[in-house]
Amino acid sequence: MSEAPETIVCVECLGQARLMTRIPEDETMEPGTPLVYHCPDCYGRFDVIWEPE
Repeated sequence: MSEAPETIVCVECLGQARLMTRIPEDETMEPGTPLVYHCPDCYGRFDVIWEPE
């Protein structure tokens, strides 16, 4: 099963937003899992709903 990317492109400043949500290794991510990313450059927080490709 796919995993969430550790970084995404920040839509505010085009920096690297890092994954803040920690998924335990023994759990599988289901479609619709909410993830939180944070950009250290502009301090933006991004809530993303995960869907596998």
